[in-house]
Amino acid sequence: QVQLVESGGGLVQAGGSLRLSCAASGSIVSINTMGWYRQAPGKQRELVAAITSVGNTNYADSVKGRFTIFRDNAKNTVYLQMNSLKPEDTAVYYCNVERILYISGGVYRSEYDYWGQGTQVTVSS
Repeated sequence: QVQLVESGGGLVQAGGSLRLSCAASGSIVSINTMGWYRQAPGKQRELVAAITSVGNTNYADSVKGRFTIFRDNAKNTVYLQMNSLKPEDTAVYYCNVERILYISGGVYRSEYDYWGQGTQVTVSS
C-alpha cells in the first residue's frame, strides 16, 4: 500500500510563512500530478496549486505570487511554500495525487485521486 503523509502546518501570524510537505511512501514506481487543496470551515474544498511530473504548475488566483509548489521526484515529495500568509488562507490543507503507480505483492497497482490526511494551517490577524 501507499501513504501520503503531510507535515508543516501550524499557527502563524499574518505576513508570515510556512512550508508544507507531502511525502508518498511505499514501493512507488511513478507519480503524475501532485497538488495541494484546502478546505476552510463551511466552504468547499478548492485547488490551491498543482504540479505535473515534469514541473508544470498551476495556481489558484488567490495565491499567485505568494505560494510556490515544487516537488522532489527522487523523494516522492511535494512541497508548498506559503509566504505573505493572510487570515483567509486559514484552512485544512490536503495533499492530492492524481495517479500513483506502485508495487504491492509483486504486482503493479495504481491509486487514483489519492488524498493525504490533511494538515491545519491557521493564520492569525
